[in-house]
Amino acid sequence: MGALAATFALPADAITSVQNFVIVFIWVYVILIFVYVLTGWVRLPYSPWVNRIQRFLYDICEPYLRLFRRLLPSFGALDLSPIVGVFCLYLIRYVLVSILDKFH
Repeated sequence: MGALAATFALPADAITSVQNFVIVFIWVYVILIFVYVLTGWVRLPYSPWVNRIQRFLYDICEPYLRLFRRLLPSFGALDLSPIVGVFCLYLIRYVLVSILDKFH
């Protein structure tokens, strides 16, 4: 009977692992967006390492934020795409975790 119980516990463990992955992935992506926005506000001295980090953040965050820049009206220097992007990420997280909870 122990092997049978372990067989049914595996999908629950897999679902929990997927939920944890989604939560951590979105949390890390939100932090990357936050750092990307901060590096856009603060002028850092030129350094090859800082330049590589800024380029990495640009390559990771800009395609996602560009989706919202196309949809949102222009407010001049105020860019609301990071706020809307983070809100959408948390909404996606909530929906995915809720769907995965149904399979527990």
